[in-house]
Amino acid sequence: MDLDLRHLRMVCAIADTGSVTRAAARLGLSQPAMTNQLRKVEAIVGGELFVRSHAGVEPTPLGRQVVARARIVLSELDTLFGDLRDAGETAGLQLGCIHLACVAGVVDRVAEELPGRPISLRIEPSAVLLAEGLAHGRLDAALMGMIEGFDVPMTAPVVTRTLIPRHPIFVALSAGHRLAGQAEIDLAHLRGERWISPPGAEDGSLAALRASCRAAGFEPDVRYDAPSGAGRPLVAAGHGVRLVDPTWPAAEGTVVRPLAGEPQVARLVVAWRRDRLSRDAAAAVYRGLARAFIDHVEDNPVFSAWWHAHPEAHPLL
Repeated sequence: MDLDLRHLRMVCAIADTGSVTRAAARLGLSQPAMTNQLRKVEAIVGGELFVRSHAGVEPTPLGRQVVARARIVLSELDTLFGDLRDAGETAGLQLGCIHLACVAGVVDRVAEELPGRPISLRIEPSAVLLAEGLAHGRLDAALMGMIEGFDVPMTAPVVTRTLIPRHPIFVALSAGHRLAGQAEIDLAHLRGERWISPPGAEDGSLAALRASCRAAGFEPDVRYDAPSGAGRPLVAAGHGVRLVDPTWPAAEGTVVRPLAGEPQVARLVVAWRRDRLSRDAAAAVYRGLARAFIDHVEDNPVFSAWWHAHPEAHPLL
């Protein structure tokens, strides 16, 4: 058996994730199949590539050499196909986006930047799901949100560029809530409230909620689990409160307020596969997503006020 590209991607995935099981999941293989392929590669190169450690698996000295050379080969391959696409790209664009207000304009704005190219859109509540879609080739590019301290790792051929380096997370309350009339809300004053879990909790949003509440002196009572948007009736009825992306206008019967001291912040990044998009095409997607986001800044007056008061938080736009 000779080494091929899937073997190179496999050893890089194991090195990146520190786990044969996680690497198998990333590449869409079963753990036994991944282990079997690894053993075959080790037989070809003449030695063990990974050893178990307290944190999972890590490369041996030989493994580090193989991984380093594999990355060079894969990077060159990505560059080769990216250059070939510079002559013109007409294939459909598989685009992903987290559940932001700007999803309403994403297709139109990106289409204006990439005329003649069909665009499909997949909306997910979690950056992890979008990252998996990119890693497995189901997506070409995506607009992703990442909670500070909980970045979602990306590996070649996926690359990223920051769109919004920092924005706060707000809280949604019933319009009849005792704190609804305040301009901003101290997180500590929400002790004893029932909480709706953030959608896409696997990307760190639920862990971040718990950490922020603990720092404010209490453990949140996470009572409800609802997909993006589905928790709005619960908030309006006064059954719970929830953290929200600030770009959405307040739903009927609710108010959206900043949290004092910004205990939670996030950033927006554009990610894409270099083997699918040329440099020019990636720049066009970035411009389209930026325009779509700006189109909806004024949707929520509270966020609009924050946006205009903090130009340093969005220098690229």
